[in-house]
Amino acid sequence: MGLTVVKLSLNLLLWGLIQAVATNGGLSWVSVNVPQYRVPGDTALLQCNYDLGNGSLYSVKWYKDHEEFYRFVPKTRPQATAYRVQGATVDLSKSDSRKVVLHPVDWKTSGLYRCEVSAEAPAFSSAQSESRMEVIYFPQEDPIITGVELQYQIGDEITLNCTSGKSHPASILHWYINEQQVTSSGALIRYPAYHDPNGLITTTLGLRFTLSSRHFQGGSMKVKCIASVSPALWRTDRESVVQNLPIKDMREALLLVKSSTTRTTKSLPLLRLVTVLFVIVFALT
Repeated sequence: MGLTVVKLSLNLLLWGLIQAVATNGGLSWVSVNVPQYRVPGDTALLQCNYDLGNGSLYSVKWYKDHEEFYRFVPKTRPQATAYRVQGATVDLSKSDSRKVVLHPVDWKTSGLYRCEVSAEAPAFSSAQSESRMEVIYFPQEDPIITGVELQYQIGDEITLNCTSGKSHPASILHWYINEQQVTSSGALIRYPAYHDPNGLITTTLGLRFTLSSRHFQGGSMKVKCIASVSPALWRTDRESVVQNLPIKDMREALLLVKSSTTRTTKSLPLLRLVTVLFVIVFALT
């Protein structure tokens, strides 16, 4: 019985302390506003909103991928301090207890950002919130089609490779024959992505198929490769992202093959490569 009374008393005491802190109007919530997407060279404004009630602020700390890069402590001089963290370049002149400005951003700025707020005595409470930001580097070059032969015959096996320009995240490649996307796994050759020393990614996708007369519409066949940044990146916050884009998010390489009137000894039509065209396609309309 005595042990039960002691436990009950401790529970009541703990409940009383919690109620006292709540009544004292301590830290009640923290939320962050972090831009979802940015492009290299942009400025990123990270906001940390919180309610201290009647309490006082002890510190605000910002972390990128669990590594502290900014701290604001009202009672210290200077109040704001930035720490060297890759990708998190802080503009101290524009940062304070409720916001941090990163400039310029690069692809290494991508990561998970967390704001941790701590209150002064007597509450000594703390709370945190986090959100992710991705920096997108668009390919500056059109995709390149390689493996092209000068002549093809019906029945030949055609093997082509399409290589994207450097990007972050990796570009997604798709092959099209006469505007029809190639989806058969047997026709697609997937290669490992290449990561350059700066962290940018180049992707290559192969195409293999046997040439037949059905591939020709009006005497020609179009083989196209499209490289694009993942569409999932554009499903939210689309307008604000598009305003900052130096180029659109899709590039295209087109291979045009036309049939010739020349015939081989096997009486099969001979096909000649006419040209390879590189054009920019405006994917966001």
